[in-house]
Order: sequence, then structure tokens, then C-alpha cells
Amino acid sequence: MQREEASVSDCQRMAETRSASIQTYARIAGVLFLLSIVAGGFGEFYVPDKLIVSSDAAATAKNVIAHESLFRMGFAAYLVEATCDIALTLILYLLLRPVGKNLASLAVFFRLVSTSVFGVAELFYFAALPILGGSDYLKTFSPEQLNTLALLSLKLYGYCGEIFMVFYGVASILFGYLMFRSGYLPKILGALLVLGGFGFVTNNFALVLAPAYASSGFLLPMPIAALSLTLWLLVRGVNIAKWEERATK
Repeated sequence: MQREEASVSDCQRMAETRSASIQTYARIAGVLFLLSIVAGGFGEFYVPDKLIVSSDAAATAKNVIAHESLFRMGFAAYLVEATCDIALTLILYLLLRPVGKNLASLAVFFRLVSTSVFGVAELFYFAALPILGGSDYLKTFSPEQLNTLALLSLKLYGYCGEIFMVFYGVASILFGYLMFRSGYLPKILGALLVLGGFGFVTNNFALVLAPAYASSGFLLPMPIAALSLTLWLLVRGVNIAKWEERATK
């Protein structure tokens, strides 16, 4: 009898520990989302907008050389964002695995591929700096040619960054669907994430097949979903009772 009571007590402690861990994961996910949003906003939008002049290679080169520290900080911000995204992918899997392990695993693969693709894009971004660095092996190119090569590298960064949206969008659709079905996260958050994912995928295919129909409006649901999910995870986390119910099925 005492053994049975001890066994029940151990199981209860294990369940309580697991529940506390899941709630901690949810809070960590909120922090990672927040860091990713801030770093991504700085590195992907603020810095390129300040330095890159899409139709003027000379002006772009002048900006990059004059503000090299800002350019490097933009790349460093990407590294922070990518690190957060990889860790966040694991936590989202742990949170949503009880709803559907196979779909959660598939979402992980798509999200990691998207991070890898954007890593390649960032290599094109950073390549502009050594191109304009004045190294001896580049003296066979004229200054005008180097400026053009640097701008081309930055444009390739933009094109490659757009490709990543398909994989990130599919991962968001899958994770959003799992959130919608979970019962321990609000359905509206899952729906927003699904809508954001469809927006990313739609905009990417529009850029490839019909550029005239591509619009930043397709991208708008994603930041709304990310901000909403960030706030919810930081403030409320997950409904532990319903998570446990899902996890024990």
C-alpha cells in the first residue's frame, strides 16, 4: 500500500515538474519571439533601408563604407535572430507535439530550411563589405565595377531573402494549424499564424510568377501574429491543464 502511495506521489511530482517545464518553455518562447522581432526589424529592415539605394551603386557603396559599423551591426542582429529562431523552433515543437507529432516535425524541418536559406542570403549581404574593402586582389576591378558588384550582392541578398518566405510560410501554416487545434492556446493566435504563413507563400509566388501583383500587404498578418503570440506567451503562457490532457492521450 505504501509503495502504491509512493508511486502515485512520484507520478504527481513528475507531472508537476513537467507542467512547470512546459510553462517555462512558453515564457522562453515569448522572450525568443521578442528578441527575434527586435533583431530582425533592425537587421532586415532598418539597416538596409538606411544604407542601400536600390538604383545607385555609387551611393550604396558610399553609405556602406561610411557606416561600416552600422552595416556590421545589421549582420550581427541577423545572427541573434537566427540563433533565437533555431531555439524557438525546438520549443514550438515541444509545445505543440501533443497535438500532432508528425505535423510538428514537418514544421520543424520547414522552419530550419527557411533559416538555412536566409543564412545564405545574409552571406550575400555581408559579401558587399569585402568587395568594397579595397583588398589588393580586387585591384583588377575599377571602383565603378566594385560598386556594381557590391550592389549586385546586396540585391541577391534581397532575392534569396524572398525565397526563404515560402519555407517559413509553410512552417507557420503548420504550427498555426496545430495551435488552432491545441485547446491550450487561443484559436485566434493559430488562425493569425496560418494567415501570416499564407501571406508569405502567396507573396513569394507572386514575386516569382507575377511581380506586378506582389504586395507588402500580403506580409502584414505575419508581424501581427508574431506580436500577438509574443505577448500571449509572455503574459499567459499555455493552459497547463489542457496541455496535460493532450499530452496524456
